[in-house]
Amino acid sequence: MIELEGVPELIDPVMVAAFEGWNDAGDAASTAVAHLDREWKGEVFAALDAEDYYDFQVNRPTVFLDNGVRKITWPTTRLSVVRVGGDKPRDLVLVRGIEPSMRWRSFCNEILAFAHELGVEMVVILGALLGDTPHTRPVPVSGVTSDPDLARTMDLEETRYEGPTGIVGILQEACTHAGVPAVSLWAAVPHYVSQPPNPKATLALLNRLEDLIGLRIPLGELPEDARAWQVGVDQLAAEDSEVAEYVQTLEEARDTAELPEASGEAIAREFERYLRRREPGTGPGGPGVAMEGGDTPFLRDTGSGRTRPPKPEQPGPEAVPGTEEGEGVEAAEEPDAPEAPQAGGAPDTGEDTAPDPSTDTAADTDTDTDGGTDAESDK
Repeated sequence: MIELEGVPELIDPVMVAAFEGWNDAGDAASTAVAHLDREWKGEVFAALDAEDYYDFQVNRPTVFLDNGVRKITWPTTRLSVVRVGGDKPRDLVLVRGIEPSMRWRSFCNEILAFAHELGVEMVVILGALLGDTPHTRPVPVSGVTSDPDLARTMDLEETRYEGPTGIVGILQEACTHAGVPAVSLWAAVPHYVSQPPNPKATLALLNRLEDLIGLRIPLGELPEDARAWQVGVDQLAAEDSEVAEYVQTLEEARDTAELPEASGEAIAREFERYLRRREPGTGPGGPGVAMEGGDTPFLRDTGSGRTRPPKPEQPGPEAVPGTEEGEGVEAAEEPDAPEAPQAGGAPDTGEDTAPDPSTDTAADTDTDTDGGTDAESDK
């Protein structure tokens, strides 16, 4: 039985999750959830028992000093709740952690038990993968689901991927089998500049999430960070003629694929986002209301037959504009990222980082926000 003392009945809640590790190229996905937690001042209300899921020789605990007292932080997965204010308030359940080392089925059952107890209406899992995409173009973000009805109603791709998978793919399938609507959003990170951070990819994921759930997300300094990141990579690429030539090849392939059909939908999506940001009632009405109940112990109650608590009538999220077919995400069927020159001599982490996007190689190209910045994992 889950005890959630201090957590009130939630309003139209959506769970947003990301995990460090194999499904997190450039730390783009985990940074996106951390950004939401920071901007809306979320505080942890529950944490999974680290002993159950983590190999501490792989993910080591850290020691720190707190007013002269030594303390230990254990690698785990934590949950927080934030309430987004405005004319149409809504709650987000944020799940942020590290890909577990073991017992993945039990891990997913615990996450789903929290989702069930909190009345979560949909689970959105963020991921990032390495792909043949140029850093100078909008970051491709694909939205995929295993639910045919959800794919049709929200204009998402129905996943057809077969091959090795990570915790993002496992959790999405667990949600589908449990009858919980689940969507995965994947950003493609250039494999030749895969080292974190990648604020452009983080920004792309947040923009796509904003479109999906119909909330205005405060971006803070992310647009400026994304611009600075691209300028820095431009400078590094310009110093190496081979890298510059390779980037130009990727640009030509991307532009050829997108020119015939992507531009109209991209413009429409940007215009909708622009209008949403101008509407006074769509932003957070103030700091997010965080609920804190300490590290709540979890006890499974899989046979209780517990039903979801009633929730006030709320309008559903806005329909997602049509996705754009683009190229540049080829890591889905190739466990190892392709070889390419390193910008500025940065090490290529592709050897163990190309994640399973749990989807086809089709990518949804997200356009840039605020000042023309495009936004786009190593596990």
